[in-house]
Amino acid sequence: MDFIDPILYIGISQSFFAGLLIATKRPLTTANQLMSAWLFLFFFEMLSALINRNVLEVYSFPFISFTYGPILYLYVIHLTDSNRKFDVVNLLHFIPFIVFFALSVILRKKPIFDDLSGFFISDRFISLRIIFGVSFFLSISVYSILSFIEIRRHQKHLMDTVSYTSARITLNWLKVLSTTFYVGYLITFILGGIQIFSPILPFDPYVTAFIFITFFSFVYSFYVIKQPEITEATGLVPEDFDIPEAEKHERYARSGLKSDIAAEYLDRLIEVMEREKLFLKSNFTIDDLSCATGIPKHHITEVLNEKHGRNFFTFINEYRIKEVIARISDARFQHYTIIAIAFDSGFNSKSTFNTFFKSYTGKTPSQYRKSLQES
Repeated sequence: MDFIDPILYIGISQSFFAGLLIATKRPLTTANQLMSAWLFLFFFEMLSALINRNVLEVYSFPFISFTYGPILYLYVIHLTDSNRKFDVVNLLHFIPFIVFFALSVILRKKPIFDDLSGFFISDRFISLRIIFGVSFFLSISVYSILSFIEIRRHQKHLMDTVSYTSARITLNWLKVLSTTFYVGYLITFILGGIQIFSPILPFDPYVTAFIFITFFSFVYSFYVIKQPEITEATGLVPEDFDIPEAEKHERYARSGLKSDIAAEYLDRLIEVMEREKLFLKSNFTIDDLSCATGIPKHHITEVLNEKHGRNFFTFINEYRIKEVIARISDARFQHYTIIAIAFDSGFNSKSTFNTFFKSYTGKTPSQYRKSLQES
């Protein structure tokens, strides 16, 4: 037994129990089912590797890894759109996995992958090895990019529906982890390339993949167990999150909202915001503004985007910044800290407040207060 076996034992235990925890989480959404399946696949890959190393050869090259990219991508799109159903079309993402699974079983006793140093040996399997390596790299790369794009799309849509930031809805944790997941495999590819062209490494680079899998089975399960449905966390309906950008502008073009009505709506939005200071509510959403003004949500989004040049997030937080500035300038609030004033003005995140304040004023909050005191 070398050092890889303890890693496999740890990874097998972690991924199995993490998958079991998520599989029993309620409500069992499609997104949670996908993540549970992902972790169980981690479990099966490491168990197969352990058997393959110590008992008998069950496959000629790893094939389960072809499911990692597709499942991560499907998890992202089902988490950001709870209305989406898992259908037969989704199974097309797993065609490479099925192909290489069949080949791996058929050729399990053939000397395809004795070690990486023999990757380019001119035998009858060299084309298969090259196709396998390129396909695996493309699978991880393409699906990681698609996952990143989908998370960015979701975050952009949030700007039209909520006025605050939260890890539970922005999914920054998922963006960071999906990027790190790709980087981990990229490191494995680079080490593998070094070993192929110049076998100088004292270990098999394939070992690093199991280290990363063990790490990610723990980290993903930690965040997924804490992650609620997006609609549950915001109180909004799924339809608020699944409108593509192109379709949104197409809706604006054929919405039938006349210019004079749009101007009237904008005046009403501004008047209600300034009179009632609705922005002081830290978890203020477009639903709240629609109820307060009687304007349909899709018309609020259209008016703000097309007539006011702002999304909902910016519209609300500009009022919060103005309120902070007014209070900082007021002698009655001089004994309050800036962050206390910010939270009392509707912000729920220090980093969001600092970023937005500097963007709006060109100064940090402390610089701004200091300039007021000096003047």
